Amino acid sequence: MKTLRLFLALLALAVFSLPGYARADQNYSQQVFFENSLSPGSYYYSSGTVSAPSSLKLIDRKLPVETSTFISGPNALALEWKSMPDGGWDTEIKLYVWRNRNVDFAGDSLFLWLYTKDGIRAADLPKIALRDIAHNFTTPLPLGSFASDLEPGKWIRVRIPLDRFATASMHPFEPRRLATIILIQGAADGAAHTLYIDDIRIENAGQNHHTPAAPEIIEAKGYERHIDLKWRAPEDPTVAQYVIYRSMRGRPFEPIGVQRYGVNRFTDFLGNPHATASYKVSARTSSLQESPLSAPVTASTHPMTDDELLTMVQEASFRYYWEADEPHSGMTRENTPGDDDMIAVGASGFGVMAMVVGADRGFVPRGQVVDRLLRITDFLARADRFHGAWPHFLSGKTGHVLPVFGMFDNGADIVETSFLMQGLLTVRQYFNNDNKKEQRLRDDITGLWQGVEWDWFRATPKRDALYWHWSPYFAFHIANRLEGWNEVMITYLLAIASPTHPVPASLYYTGYTAEGTSHTYGERHTYYGITLDMNYAPRSPGPLFFTQYSYLGYDPHGWRDKYADYFINNRDEALVSQAYSTANPLHMKGYGADSWGLTAVDGPEGYREYKPFTEDDGTIAPTGAVSSYAYTPQQSLLAIKHFYRDLGAQLWGIYGFRDAFNEEENWYSGITMGLNQAPMAVMIENGRTGLIWKCFMSNPEMKHIQQTIGLKPDANGEAR
Repeated sequence: MKTLRLFLALLALAVFSLPGYARADQNYSQQVFFENSLSPGSYYYSSGTVSAPSSLKLIDRKLPVETSTFISGPNALALEWKSMPDGGWDTEIKLYVWRNRNVDFAGDSLFLWLYTKDGIRAADLPKIALRDIAHNFTTPLPLGSFASDLEPGKWIRVRIPLDRFATASMHPFEPRRLATIILIQGAADGAAHTLYIDDIRIENAGQNHHTPAAPEIIEAKGYERHIDLKWRAPEDPTVAQYVIYRSMRGRPFEPIGVQRYGVNRFTDFLGNPHATASYKVSARTSSLQESPLSAPVTASTHPMTDDELLTMVQEASFRYYWEADEPHSGMTRENTPGDDDMIAVGASGFGVMAMVVGADRGFVPRGQVVDRLLRITDFLARADRFHGAWPHFLSGKTGHVLPVFGMFDNGADIVETSFLMQGLLTVRQYFNNDNKKEQRLRDDITGLWQGVEWDWFRATPKRDALYWHWSPYFAFHIANRLEGWNEVMITYLLAIASPTHPVPASLYYTGYTAEGTSHTYGERHTYYGITLDMNYAPRSPGPLFFTQYSYLGYDPHGWRDKYADYFINNRDEALVSQAYSTANPLHMKGYGADSWGLTAVDGPEGYREYKPFTEDDGTIAPTGAVSSYAYTPQQSLLAIKHFYRDLGAQLWGIYGFRDAFNEEENWYSGITMGLNQAPMAVMIENGRTGLIWKCFMSNPEMKHIQQTIGLKPDANGEAR
């Protein structure tokens, strides 16, 4: 089945997010055009064209990055050109439009920091033009009209009023929707020039930037190859960045990186398991009004065992749900940077399971986790529900549905609700202490669970399947029938297990396995000598999230329907994914036995399912391999070590592994997704202790779900 998730995600790329709570990311999204390149060597979101005899330095057709001189560490853009008569060149600096980025620049001026080692006359600077998100563009202007002659070795900030740009396209250029800055050959002086460009922002002119107060570092913790810093700082919306300074071996403190306002954590990947470093942090405005430096702290890296590495990955992944939560609800944002107000209901279900891991492993105190979970259940009880089911996305400020995928998406999403309930039922069993707060938490979850009208989502009482969406205005207009090998087994399991609104167990077969329909379920195929009981599409197994989302809580060990033992099938799908990367039939850079994990994710060109054999463009999502740990611990640990030890400088961040990367394109994701971090924490735990599986399966409603459906013990299965 080609799931509706793909259709909705593709549609979402064309929909700009709604105004949200401006704690951190909204201000960042609406001010920053360029701050840093995640990719080493060249900036992915750039391009260039040159006509001889002029010249322009490019790396793989993109602008190089400079790593020794910058405003916003650790790099700046490097523009190297020679403008000749009868020649020409141009280069485009493009906005990184991550998922749900609200492209709505509120400022009246474009600001750029410029630097040259040798000096450049204003008359010899390039021309500049702008293009908006709808491809409307402006007439080029001489950059030198807004800058004096550039002195050697000195950064200057250039301001260009946006109203100076005149539309040159058929339709008016919209400066608030700026998408591309184009630099164009100016005076043909025949001289070689190098210009560094950094920290490009859209702000109002004349902002009064006072000197901020200094942050206070409260934690510096060393791991195997990196050091995590955490600080506290007073609220001050004039702060543009926190600047991180480092000293090693007694040398002077030097800036090494920046962090956006509202995020009080930084990861310094040193790459050396025997290093000691000291750090200071400052707060800085965009005009470089900088606070005093914090007091120094020192930490060291050290070799780590396999178990310690696994715990490190779990803790970092857990932090996304603990530190980047939506503040009104305590729930999970869809992504960050992103829309601050946008809660992802299904990802929140994964997140509360990660909180169980966090409590059990002592990442945060148990009592604090209970308090957070009570805030979540209180919010869910007040939020929009439709026949007891929540929508895909909620506003954190209001609790109302956010119809991100269009006008028909303004009601219930029973699949995302099932992901949420899988998490909440896990929580209900884990927090079993005999005290008022944990008893209230259990009671709250029971009330939410009993309120979901699973049977409503049959569309009519005689329908033999569940349907994904229901709208109070459009009813079952979307009409997406839940069937086939995909992520929705948990939806059927919970619907059948419901104590208040169950559906017949027969729907597992007529709906999920789609017996009696034209859909082919349980079609066996062999890839690289590995036989899979499930095939998603011709010539391809499914993306790995099929083997994870329904099985974060539901333990697939030792039971089978007539088609498969799902633990064995899921394990084998992970092994096929690794085997595919090892064989690397498309010769993608970086693939191998230790670099695998094709699953649905936002890649360089947006969301794709990334099925092996049919959709591979070189993009790997660490969550694919890491979240397979419960099935393939040795193979997943091999990937973890490679991702961290060999690629960590680009791939490891404050919430653990970045969402995706593509070495073929020299691209690394700049966002963290709520759907992808928690499965890593949860499935590592299931592989280590089985904790989440044990908690979820201990729910009384789930104890006999296999017998209710008619599953059979699998003598060949790997029972726990």
